[in-house]
Amino acid sequence: MTHHWPIRVYYEDTDLAGIVYYANYLKFIERARSEMVRGLGVDQAALKRDHDIVFAVRRVEADYRAPAKFDDELVVETKLVRASPVRLELAQDILRDGAVIFAAQVTLVTINFAGKVAKLPPDVLAKLS
Repeated sequence: MTHHWPIRVYYEDTDLAGIVYYANYLKFIERARSEMVRGLGVDQAALKRDHDIVFAVRRVEADYRAPAKFDDELVVETKLVRASPVRLELAQDILRDGAVIFAAQVTLVTINFAGKVAKLPPDVLAKLS
């Protein structure tokens, strides 16, 4: 499954050099992951409220290939690579005009309020798989 989420670069996203500040790429992919999960019918607020489960980033490997600049139209492409009851592995690319300018491998884990690993309910895992 692949999810696409369009974004535009605003002035506030850029640094003194006029390019997207490196940490903002992580914000872009975070937003795209949230939209993907929402689009699959998973209500993260309900998951937290009803099951004491939240997603936490365990690992990110990021490759900055080319700079994005003010007013660029980008697309965040999110691919679910692997899903288990306690871990999601995703590949996330940011594209400009079809070319990958940023690539990330992201591992999410599911934890409870105490910070311990918690298993996703089977119905939620089915939506994500």
